Amino acid sequence: MSFTLKHFPQLVQSILEKKPGGDIISKEYRKTKYLTDSTRRKMITILVADMTERHGTSPPRHIRERYAEGIIALFPCLRDPFSKKGYEHYFDPQSGEGYLSWKIKNIQRNCSQKRGQSSQSFCGGPTAERRASNISDDLSEEECKDAISFMKHCSDETTIKQKMQATFQYRRRLIEDPNKYGDVLLEFPRFKDMKGLIEQDFTRLFGGVVSAKFLEKWPTAFKHKIIAQSKGLHPSRDLQELIAAAESVGNDDEENDAAWDHELAGILLLLHLIPPVAQGRKRPGKMSASMAENHVVMFLKTGNSVQEHLDAIQESKQPYLLAAGPKKNTIHAYYIVLDKYAIPCMSASAVGAFDELFKIHFVFGTSYNKVLHNMYTFIQTTIYEIDVGQVKETPRVAELRARLLN
Repeated sequence: MSFTLKHFPQLVQSILEKKPGGDIISKEYRKTKYLTDSTRRKMITILVADMTERHGTSPPRHIRERYAEGIIALFPCLRDPFSKKGYEHYFDPQSGEGYLSWKIKNIQRNCSQKRGQSSQSFCGGPTAERRASNISDDLSEEECKDAISFMKHCSDETTIKQKMQATFQYRRRLIEDPNKYGDVLLEFPRFKDMKGLIEQDFTRLFGGVVSAKFLEKWPTAFKHKIIAQSKGLHPSRDLQELIAAAESVGNDDEENDAAWDHELAGILLLLHLIPPVAQGRKRPGKMSASMAENHVVMFLKTGNSVQEHLDAIQESKQPYLLAAGPKKNTIHAYYIVLDKYAIPCMSASAVGAFDELFKIHFVFGTSYNKVLHNMYTFIQTTIYEIDVGQVKETPRVAELRARLLN
């Protein structure tokens, strides 16, 4: 039977109606308007089985695309509103990847050739070259060096911020020069003792509207949905404790010193919804979401030295938060640890500190922690809406976005 565009939903519907377990998928969608991970996997298994029965173990791209189109035509709330066609997380015709292709590759285990390599180039993210849209400084190199020298001994915050504004382009050139990148914090040490400079540079790069998006959107449009989605995951003790902490608004558990406050707990739930990236063959074993927390935030109990924490770092790490306080749900100050330096956060709240943690990647042009890459990519494209379509996203990122925004 030949299917036209209008027949795509009928194609998927007819397969699900005929195959055992297919009715459960349709019933769940009608009830919740999304599919849990286990139900989505079951749907992919059914559809790929039908596809390979009809077209062999290497179905052509247009066939895979037909099934992907049929999924979102039948289940429109599964559409990714930020992608070009809406179904790329099921099958991306440009890269050849997606849930359908992943399942097909599992079937092709005896085939050593890789299929569907990406022909699309990606040029976005924190390490991409970029300049501020509102360029207003054109200081000479000598003038920049004079300003840098002046700031090192200046105590007036207003003057320092003005000089930092004036030397912004000079700083960007340092950051984008691989031979001089390590000199940035040496040339501009005021990042280490003056709050608000990360926010100022990020705003120069993207403007005030983009800069404000996380603080505006997370508490109102995302947090409660993230908690709701987390409740549909396979329960574990760590996950249940994190959900309980995230829901304890205004009533953080004073007896549980091991629980983060509700703001940070809500953010850390993203690690369960978008699991850490596998470390590859050299580091076998998949890192759990709970273990990945230390790549986002570490706790420093009151009375312990920030400098001692920095001195104990034995290997270079990507930026993370250092939360200082008497216990995890009572944090008095946040720092961002970068290159064994502790940069003070402007905000004393977990949401504000995490906002600054994300931004520091762009301000210093540093790549995301590999373990957290997918989580940060989700935040970058879905919440800040930076470089949409210019960074590679996993189907999991697109699927979660579809669940939250539809």
